[in-house]
Amino acid sequence: MRHLIATAALGPVLLAQGKRVRRTVPTLPEPAGPREGECGSGPALRLLIVGDSAAAGVGARTQDEALSGQLAVSLAPTFRVRWKLLAFTGATTSDMLDHLRREAATDYDAVLTSLGVNDVTGRHSLATWRRQQRELVALLSGRFHAGQILLSGLPPMHRFPALPQPLRWYVGSRARDFDRALEELAGDFACCEFLGLGHEMMDVSAMASDGFHPGPPIYAVWAQEAARRIIHRQSQHSTEPIT
Repeated sequence: MRHLIATAALGPVLLAQGKRVRRTVPTLPEPAGPREGECGSGPALRLLIVGDSAAAGVGARTQDEALSGQLAVSLAPTFRVRWKLLAFTGATTSDMLDHLRREAATDYDAVLTSLGVNDVTGRHSLATWRRQQRELVALLSGRFHAGQILLSGLPPMHRFPALPQPLRWYVGSRARDFDRALEELAGDFACCEFLGLGHEMMDVSAMASDGFHPGPPIYAVWAQEAARRIIHRQSQHSTEPIT
């Protein structure tokens, strides 16, 4: 309700600021580097990373410095990781659903998602986004037989340097609502875990030069926490010892 009131009262200001941000904030490219590969030794782990520009690694120079590269390296001492990245700038949950439905069905042991920021900035309703996230979980666990799905939360957008006030407050408030909904949704599925991107992980001083995307230090912390969750979960379901 407060978002409706804010939109009505601040609508023209929010619209003008949104246009200015799109015009003035530099557009960073997706980093160069492979989008799939194999590394490490140990029990086999099939890993899929899906999502938006953050999943794609915008803010890093190469995929080695981005989320996918750092996650693969973090898992490599424990697993023989076969990983794949399906992510692109501007992706909403609806976009990723369409993309995955066209993707060849392949089994994955673990999936890490990063979606929601573009749903927030695109002014998608919370109810629609919640429904689409449920569809995403069903698709990943059904078509791709994912035994573990890590749903990355939304970043603290109310702290993004690229966003002026009151746009920063408005977008940040919506992001917090989406984040809470995602955490609740994750609790409804045995295969899901919520991976919050809180203040400690999303250090504003370590963000990319555009003031909107993570920088390599943030990707490193994100990857390390995802790896910790994956190792813990897989150790509980594996017949082979995982150290």
